[in-house]
Amino acid sequence: MRAVFTISNLSKLEFVALDISGKNYLLWVLDAEIHLAAKGLGNTITHGNEASSQDKAKTMIFLRHHLDEGLKVEYLTVKDPLELWTGLKERYDHLKATQYRERNFKKYFELISCLLVAEQRNTLLLKIHEARPTGSAPLSEANMVARRDKSEKKQNNNHGHMNVREHGTVKASGPSNKNDDNAETNLALNDDDFQSLDDLTHLEVEDFFGDQN
Repeated sequence: MRAVFTISNLSKLEFVALDISGKNYLLWVLDAEIHLAAKGLGNTITHGNEASSQDKAKTMIFLRHHLDEGLKVEYLTVKDPLELWTGLKERYDHLKATQYRERNFKKYFELISCLLVAEQRNTLLLKIHEARPTGSAPLSEANMVARRDKSEKKQNNNHGHMNVREHGTVKASGPSNKNDDNAETNLALNDDDFQSLDDLTHLEVEDFFGDQN
C-alpha cells in the first residue's frame, strides 16, 4: 500500500511542468519556490546551504517531476538541486524579464486608455467653457435677460408705429397738401425712432450694471 501511495503522489503534478521553451518560466519559478518552502526544502536551492543529502534528494525528485521530458534528459547527470536551479535560471532568466515587460505593457496600455478617455472629457468641457463669452451670466439668467429685451423692443416698436399713425391722422384731417403730409409723417417717425433708441440704450446700461452686481 505504501508503495502504491508513493507512486500515486509522484504521478500528480502540483503545478504545470516547466516547458522546454521556457514560456512559463516566470510562473514555474514562483510555484516551485512556494512549494519547496511549504515542504521545508526552501534552503536546498540557496547558495551556501547546509541541507542534508536527504533533503537535497527530495528537492531533486520534486523539481525533476515538474520538468518537461526533454529537460529531464538534458539535466540527467545533475544531482544537486542548487546546480539544477542555477542552470535553469541561466537558461531562462532572460525570458523572465521579457515576460514581465509584456505583462507591464498590458497594464500600461489599460492605463493609457483610461487617461485618453479622461483627456477627451476634459477637452470637451474646456471647449464648452471657452464658447461662452467672458463675464456672461449663467444659462438660465441669460435666457431671462434675452426674453426681457426682446419683449421691450417689441413694445417700443409698436409705440413708434402708433405715433406715426396718430400724426398721420391728425395731419390728414387738417388743410394742407400731400407733400406736407409726407414730410410731417416722416418727421414724426424719426422722432419716435430716436426716442426708441434712447430707451434701448437706457435698458442696456441698466442690464450691464445689473450683471456686475
